[in-house]
Amino acid sequence: MKILYTNFHPRNGGGHTTYITSLVRALASEHQITVATPDTSRLFRYAGAIPRVRIVGMHFSTRPSSWFGERAALRRLVVQERYDIIHVNGSADHKQVMLALIGLRIRPKVVLTKHNDHPLDTFGHRLRASLATNQVIAVSDFVRDMLMASSYRRLPVTTIRHGIDTDYFAPVPAPTLDALRDRYFGSGWRGCVLLGSAGGTDYDKGWLDLVDAAGSLPAELRKRILILVAGDPPSAEKLARVRAAGMQDQVMFPGLLDDVRDALACCHVGFVLSYREALSYACREVMALGLPALVSNAGGLPENVRDGHDGWIVPVRDVGAMAQVLRTILQDPDRVSAMGAAARRSAIDHFRLTEFARATVDVYRQALAA
Repeated sequence: MKILYTNFHPRNGGGHTTYITSLVRALASEHQITVATPDTSRLFRYAGAIPRVRIVGMHFSTRPSSWFGERAALRRLVVQERYDIIHVNGSADHKQVMLALIGLRIRPKVVLTKHNDHPLDTFGHRLRASLATNQVIAVSDFVRDMLMASSYRRLPVTTIRHGIDTDYFAPVPAPTLDALRDRYFGSGWRGCVLLGSAGGTDYDKGWLDLVDAAGSLPAELRKRILILVAGDPPSAEKLARVRAAGMQDQVMFPGLLDDVRDALACCHVGFVLSYREALSYACREVMALGLPALVSNAGGLPENVRDGHDGWIVPVRDVGAMAQVLRTILQDPDRVSAMGAAARRSAIDHFRLTEFARATVDVYRQALAA
């Protein structure tokens, strides 16, 4: 198949970048792949490094001038290459694909992945569902329920949860862990519980609630909690909240990491405490690394974790519930280790990249057959 992936994010891209990069790596040896994305984006850099993949710098703009720029360029690309599938990943690129396809006699099939919990009741969504969508992929059952309550319900909707490379995201050999902990947490980590996340430092990622939960513990317990948050450097206002919790010496910010494995694998527990979440690559990655996951009950997040078996599920923004989990972790570190092993088994059984890619190709084939 000839497949065009589109993504509108001009910079980091978060889970969209991971999603498309994972699919492209899995499919590039058997299919002709093009990725159209802004040349300023992390996806442009990542996809450009994958052999046999064509990368096209393209912006997905809503400006009227884009009729003669970006949309015209996209239309030329589609006409020249005659793609079988265009896989869109957000409203901006989906809109531009719809407009680029108007009037074409030979049209590729359009597959949409719904990555988030943004509302679907707009006129634009109704238009795109009618004119420029053949199949829809939901990244969780939570998202599927949203789609089935929208204009997309008239289309085939398939739930395909994120797949990850469980050989790439694998536990780090024990002899190297101490050196990694020294690097990321400093030499005073012994006797502490190390919690880590690569979900980023936005307020709605909930990491400040975890900081508040740790800060609410008695001093003898609080000093045994160290937290690592990978992502963009936090603002002065966020750092002030860390200080207000008395945790300024116990929260580490390694920055935005291209490779998060070492920073997370040296932790004891992973966390994703988002206020809104469709599924979460960050959660699946920490579990594959052999860490139990502390997650909120936002959106599709609970679909990753079995509460009390390979992680813990707490209500969104419930600092008291988080503090209770921290007490439990501090009281029984052996149980935490056993839950980490269970998380790794869950990842191997349910998060495999090969199954994710196979299910996605099945959707492409269904679209072509229809």
